[in-house]
Amino acid sequence: MTDIAIIVLAAGKGTRMKSDLPKVLHRAAGRSLLGHVLHAAQALGPRRSVVVTGPDMAAVSDEARRIIPDVLSALQSERLGTAHAVAAARQTLEDFSGTVLMLYGDVPLIAAETLRAVCDLAGSGMAVLGFEAGNPHGYGRLLQDAAGHVVKIREELDASPSERSIRLCNSGILAINSKLLWSLLPKIGNANAKGEYYLTDLVELAAAVGATCRLAMCPEWEVAGVNDRVQLAAIEATLQGIYRQRHMLNGATLTDPGTVHFSADTVIGKDVTIEANVVFGPGVTIADGVDILAFSHIEGANVSSGARIGPFARLRPGAEIGEDAHIGNFVEVKKAMIGRGAKANHLAYIGDARVGAKTNIGAGAITCNYDGYEKHLTDIGENVFVGSNTALVAPVTVGDGASIAAGSVITRNVPPDALAMTRAELDLREGWAKRYREMKAARKAARRNK
Repeated sequence: MTDIAIIVLAAGKGTRMKSDLPKVLHRAAGRSLLGHVLHAAQALGPRRSVVVTGPDMAAVSDEARRIIPDVLSALQSERLGTAHAVAAARQTLEDFSGTVLMLYGDVPLIAAETLRAVCDLAGSGMAVLGFEAGNPHGYGRLLQDAAGHVVKIREELDASPSERSIRLCNSGILAINSKLLWSLLPKIGNANAKGEYYLTDLVELAAAVGATCRLAMCPEWEVAGVNDRVQLAAIEATLQGIYRQRHMLNGATLTDPGTVHFSADTVIGKDVTIEANVVFGPGVTIADGVDILAFSHIEGANVSSGARIGPFARLRPGAEIGEDAHIGNFVEVKKAMIGRGAKANHLAYIGDARVGAKTNIGAGAITCNYDGYEKHLTDIGENVFVGSNTALVAPVTVGDGASIAAGSVITRNVPPDALAMTRAELDLREGWAKRYREMKAARKAARRNK
């Protein structure tokens, strides 16, 4: 199998996004557009990966390195077309021998299987990825010979009326033998309507030297690009449809699929039930047999088998929910381990904490984890009862089997099996409320009589 290198063109400003953020860093399904492309490409096991960026786009290189630590960056100092962008990557790949795959950082739906098919067809020549467009306006058209090989790609502005009627269109993605690429790239000129150096000219140049350009096909939606936020929303909708179907076919029940939103990396086990209006942010793993009730929000969390989450629960990054644990309505968990069978059924905040197995956290209980400067740990043992409206002021430890009375403020460690209670003595004044009401009524009557 031929070695593969990838070049991802990501230097575009994306002015139609109306944003200070580079276009390829906008997110869909919890992942940057660039991230979607790089994850698909990495499935091919490329020997080398290069991202071409523009001036003042260090954030794009940083995002690429977060996904592929050894990725290389190339700078396109002026935006003079796609061939000019690839030329900027030449220095990073001149010693590479194999197939070079050209990708675009704003085409996030592309599948790894499709990219593999393009590379397999390239051989010692090249291959382009095409699609049948419902409306071909704006796309480059693929012109074929009698054998079905692509011999030219004609951009919309340079196409004749008959060529514009062709519905076989260019996705922009192509694979080419590295030796052929570097021999042809310097021959590309800019004598066209835009005055740019088009990578698509490689096809005609390859045909002139007897190299074959084969055609791979994909559905139009798979190579949809993003130029504005309307298209970004459409990409989001497509991804959500893909993920919902995937998780249901893998054994999860979605009671109202259209209201459940996944991230690209969400992992869902089998026999999981997900009710309506549940949102999964990045970094979530849900084990088998979990119930997630309506209006819950989960991000950066792991939920073990048999657990029950929600309704209206929030799991923030670092939440680790043990087997058969219950996190109920209006409970928030952040950077905390909840032990097996533990319960926090309503109106609680558990942050920077460890909660032992079978411990019960009462309504309104909170861990006071922040002192204004630092976060501190609350360590609650097994089989502990934490009464309603308890404030645990970290750092503090509660031993196994302890009980904490409702309304307590715990500022010191509680030994195992102890009862901890902090309450002011009850001041009971019989008849006071009646006398108070009578006094207020008398004063009000006196004001009326003046």
